Amino acid sequence: MPQVVIANRLGDGIVVFLGSDRRWFERVEGVSPAMSPEEAEKLLELALQAERDQEVVGPILADVEQRDGDWIPIKRREAIRAMGPTTRLDLGKQAED
Repeated sequence: MPQVVIANRLGDGIVVFLGSDRRWFERVEGVSPAMSPEEAEKLLELALQAERDQEVVGPILADVEQRDGDWIPIKRREAIRAMGPTTRLDLGKQAED
């Protein structure tokens, strides 16, 4: 199962995603996921180092699937984190579309 690392950037609390290209993105759609468990574990190790370096907090692996050419989190918790608040559609990342 393809996976990305999801975490919160420490400076502003924004949800960020780390993919196989080893860069942090604010939107999961731009991330290239790890395609093997070994690659995912390496990403998590990088994210845990970023947490020790006080760049991010709470990194975890999140399963993603491709829909309409974009990668999106499978589990509801990560999907909500990816999009922003669920109370108002004029807030969060969903308001940018």
